[in-house]
Amino acid sequence: ESGRVLVGSFDGEKVTLDEAHRFPNVSVRVGTAHGDTLHWDVLRLWTDIQDGLAKAAATHGANLSGIGVDTWGVDFGLLDAQDNLLGNPIHYRDARTDGMMDAAFAGVPRDEIFASTGLQFMQLNTLFQLMAMREAKSDLLDAADTMLFMPDLFNYLFTGERKSEYSIASTSQMLDARTGQWATGMLQQLGLPTKILPQIVPSGSVIGPIQKRLMTELNVGAIPVIAPGCHDTASAVAAAPAEGGDWCYISSGTWSLMGVEIDKPILTPKALQLNYTNEGGVGGKIRFLKNIMGLWLVQECRRQFLKEGHDHSYSELTTMASRAEGLRSLIDLDHAPFGLPGQMINKIEDFCKATHQPVPNSRGEFVRCCLDSLALTYRKTLDGLEAVLGKKIAVIHIVGGGTQNELLNQMTADACGRPVVAGPVEATAIGNVLVQAMATGDVPSLAAARTIVRNSFDVKRYEPADTGKWDAAYEKFKLLKT
Repeated sequence: ESGRVLVGSFDGEKVTLDEAHRFPNVSVRVGTAHGDTLHWDVLRLWTDIQDGLAKAAATHGANLSGIGVDTWGVDFGLLDAQDNLLGNPIHYRDARTDGMMDAAFAGVPRDEIFASTGLQFMQLNTLFQLMAMREAKSDLLDAADTMLFMPDLFNYLFTGERKSEYSIASTSQMLDARTGQWATGMLQQLGLPTKILPQIVPSGSVIGPIQKRLMTELNVGAIPVIAPGCHDTASAVAAAPAEGGDWCYISSGTWSLMGVEIDKPILTPKALQLNYTNEGGVGGKIRFLKNIMGLWLVQECRRQFLKEGHDHSYSELTTMASRAEGLRSLIDLDHAPFGLPGQMINKIEDFCKATHQPVPNSRGEFVRCCLDSLALTYRKTLDGLEAVLGKKIAVIHIVGGGTQNELLNQMTADACGRPVVAGPVEATAIGNVLVQAMATGDVPSLAAARTIVRNSFDVKRYEPADTGKWDAAYEKFKLLKT
């Protein structure tokens, strides 16, 4: 929903954050005679990033120690050989990928793609976006010289260097899970160009210095551009204030990413059956997780409420949800229509009618339905993680903006029957800053970075309560089908 430019300061023991600039991140739908396409407004984002850097330098000094960019995964821009950006990057929720998973499986079977990439199958993945361009015989794909994921693209605009950081590249379903390099054999089997694939560099790599033109325009020094975990979840997990090995994380925001940190990918038939994913993490770690439709549902409800004349903050909506009857109506977050923007209230109504459940009849009930269903999805994901790992997970760490939703945090503890440790809120920015500090030698290791997080930020613990009613609801939830 938004972008932020934040300045992290590290005194050797604690890290603090100061917000220099906040800006909206909105999609733009463009219609043509051939249909419409949902884009990101990348030039607006680039302008805001520059404005934020100028503000940060004006307040904190021109010679900042580093710049690190992280964003959501899978989406990309294409550059030609003359450094031109070929069109606005297309939004992963655009309908162009409809049917592209089946098109890919016709070329390479599903289990072979998983054996190679280890990634969860979602039609929004980069692999299927490129399949859509191939099927449409896109001139842009023919003209492209380099594909850069969103943070890589901003790093390029800062430095002129065309490189891709490991964690963001791993979201594409185009990386070999074992080697961390491009799965070129599979891509060639699918008829996709491999000449556009950039060099992959590990998190903590210095991409290069900021270009001289930008130094002059923004009144900044020769700041190094450092790749953190360029996928926002990789940075957020790096800032999880966890100890030991019996924990899992939920990076909670528009998406919820729930999983564990491991050393090697898990490519078993069970992992494929349950549709888990092996994404890259900081320090060469693997984030074994599931992507879950998170607070997007509430965001879309709020958007529709606003169009209908009801302007509520998220805090107000959560309060309304807390007053509504719990576990009255439940939805399957994987139901395909929920992933598309628009008319979320109507989609929830349709789902409840189709599954013979009470239809929510107030704004609080709609939000409560979303939150109840999200908490039960966490329970289902936790069960799957434990089944694949063959061990019990003792505690759940929730990081990111969703930690501010205390109702959902408690519901997660209740539904999962595990204590929940929530915080820090700005985990992504904190992890970003600390990985930069690791690159400059100011922080020696990922373990040391997590110690710094524990020393710097308060967290809140939620103990499970009234788990019996959640157990009963979970049995019903598992049977939901439209």
